[in-house]
Amino acid sequence: MPDTLHFELVSPEKLLRSGEVFMVVVPGTEGDFGVLPGHAPLVSTIRPGAIQVFPNGMNDVPERIFIDGGFAEVGPGGLTILAESAMPVGEIDVEGTARDLAAAREALRGAAPDAITAAEKRVARFEAMQAVAVN
Repeated sequence: MPDTLHFELVSPEKLLRSGEVFMVVVPGTEGDFGVLPGHAPLVSTIRPGAIQVFPNGMNDVPERIFIDGGFAEVGPGGLTILAESAMPVGEIDVEGTARDLAAAREALRGAAPDAITAAEKRVARFEAMQAVAVN
């Protein structure tokens, strides 16, 4: 079994991260899952939340990156995450996110039936941003 996992984080705009890591924890839609070197092949959708990247071992302080959903694929080449958008958790504006969440909740309350799904997705995004920013 290899000692490291090749990890790539890709957004529609660019390759955000590429390199060898110890482990990555991913917020899958069916629950969080950790990927270590030698992981079985897997494809999963991702819910909005923070991925945790452990560079050298479990005792590392993980790098936390907020992703706004996407897909994860584990294969022989490692883990690739295709994220709708991504930003370091430390760059999240907590006050701005709280304002955006309040506005999104208000928009959801007044949403037309054909706009409810999009409004719910927006609320879920800001709730996830707020949760990872304060924890």
